Amino acid sequence: MAFDPKSDSFPLTQHSVVLAARSDDPKVRNWAVEAIASAYWRPVYKYLRMRWRIDSESASDLTQEFFARLLEKDFLDAYDPGKGHLRTFLRTCADRLFLNQTRDAKRIKRGGAVTHVALDFEEAEQELARAHAESPEDLFEKEWVRTLFGLAVERLRARCAAAGKLTHFQLLERYDLAESDAPSYADLAREFRLPVTDVTNYLTFARREFRRAVLDQLREMTGSDDEFRREARSLLGVEPK
Repeated sequence: MAFDPKSDSFPLTQHSVVLAARSDDPKVRNWAVEAIASAYWRPVYKYLRMRWRIDSESASDLTQEFFARLLEKDFLDAYDPGKGHLRTFLRTCADRLFLNQTRDAKRIKRGGAVTHVALDFEEAEQELARAHAESPEDLFEKEWVRTLFGLAVERLRARCAAAGKLTHFQLLERYDLAESDAPSYADLAREFRLPVTDVTNYLTFARREFRRAVLDQLREMTGSDDEFRREARSLLGVEPK
């Protein structure tokens, strides 16, 4: 059951990804692990590379092994949302895996992961080469935020497409998400053959929905309602309902 970050087909509840990872149903657990892997594999891979100064092959092997082990039903039993962030728990587990593998002096077999998430280690390595000098912990945090917003963008794209509002998303992409200088509203109106008032209204809608997509993604990537609210205040400056 491959995880599709663009899909909302799974019946989500608050923190369902964390809860589902503890499910007795292997299919539900597999879905949850793929969701977690989609959100956390880049932070884990880059953290392992920097924290332990290992080569890219060893880091990719460890990353795959890490998420393969996450499929074990009791993996998250030690996680207590009241004591810290889910990402801090996962980072600690990654450290423990490295230390255990070093102690046991066992080489991890490549390709051992059972998730269906595409792990583009080559692209991650290129990104890592461009990263500014910072601590492994800071890089992990920054990569986590980057992944969160990236998944939220894909979620918004899918929602807009399903609702027949793809133009709304495309305007947000051109104006708010563009890496270069954003065009003016008048330029967008000409490009999309819309009145300027529609450009304004469409962007207002897309921004509101993007914030909702970020909150939905954040809710899935945190381990408790309290953690979710803390993160929402920190990242977006809002008090979620």
